[in-house]
Amino acid sequence: MRRTTLGKSGLDVSRIAFGTWQLGGDWGSFDEDAAIQAIRHARELGVNFFDTAQAYGFGTSEALLGRALRDELNRDRDSLVIATKGGINPGSDRPRDARRDWLRKGVEESLRHLDLDHIDLYQVHWPDPDTPAEETAAALQELVDEGKIRHVGVSNYDAEQLAAFDRTRPVETLQPPYHLFRRAIEQDPLPYCREHDIGVLVYSPLGSGLLTGALTPHTTFEDGDWRAHSSAFQGTNLQKNLEVVEQLKNLAAEKGATVSQLAIAWTLHQPGVHVAIVGARRAKNIEDSVAAADLDLTPEDLTRIEEIASSGIQVEGASPEGVA
Repeated sequence: MRRTTLGKSGLDVSRIAFGTWQLGGDWGSFDEDAAIQAIRHARELGVNFFDTAQAYGFGTSEALLGRALRDELNRDRDSLVIATKGGINPGSDRPRDARRDWLRKGVEESLRHLDLDHIDLYQVHWPDPDTPAEETAAALQELVDEGKIRHVGVSNYDAEQLAAFDRTRPVETLQPPYHLFRRAIEQDPLPYCREHDIGVLVYSPLGSGLLTGALTPHTTFEDGDWRAHSSAFQGTNLQKNLEVVEQLKNLAAEKGATVSQLAIAWTLHQPGVHVAIVGARRAKNIEDSVAAADLDLTPEDLTRIEEIASSGIQVEGASPEGVA
């Protein structure tokens, strides 16, 4: 498994991070035992970076991750990089809440759910326009000073929001959405991140399933799966993008790879992207994603991917307020 230094954080991490959004209830039902085996298998394959969040079932995902990695966490804590996120409260009258007290409460709860004495990387899940960046940044620095968190990052921020945060304490990492059908970060904020050595760990590199090759125009989702209510997985948007996926499959086959490996490798070849976060509910599903970190793409490959993807439709995803 290839590794990288995550920008100015200095964290030594695998280029594939195991993400656990799918283990918090927003993607329908799942088998907990199978999910634990998937997490452990990712570790066996060389993944040392695991990402979760307070909002993924408000403790469900974090607790499951902690249980899955418990033996190694007890034996060799520094061999693992555990990241989580806070600062949102979906379903409340304030779904984005990066105030000092809510962040502190979130860190304490995450430590308890994960059963850890510190969190390696704590990230503000979504920007909160009603809380001054100075308050959010200062609150997280307090938690660093207390030893409860080691590094500070943000998620879903744009360049202006990053700069506002930076004025109080440096942003070390950014977690944005990024895949072939969602490329807005290339204009903002990826250039800012490159300029300021901010580590970038992208989520949804497989387009929440669009780029796996497993979907068809007739695919349906459980009502508890957010994709059942997303425009990205309905009508023309879905059909057009699946036509692109079929063309990408042919290119992937020429490389001796799957379309999902091609999509993940593409994100990792983009300047300024350090890590791709992938999820899995079963052990066999993580193997394909991990292998993508070792797939080399030539400039010609990247050009062909761009040409194929140009006929796709750009889509949005979920936010604390709902689904686009």
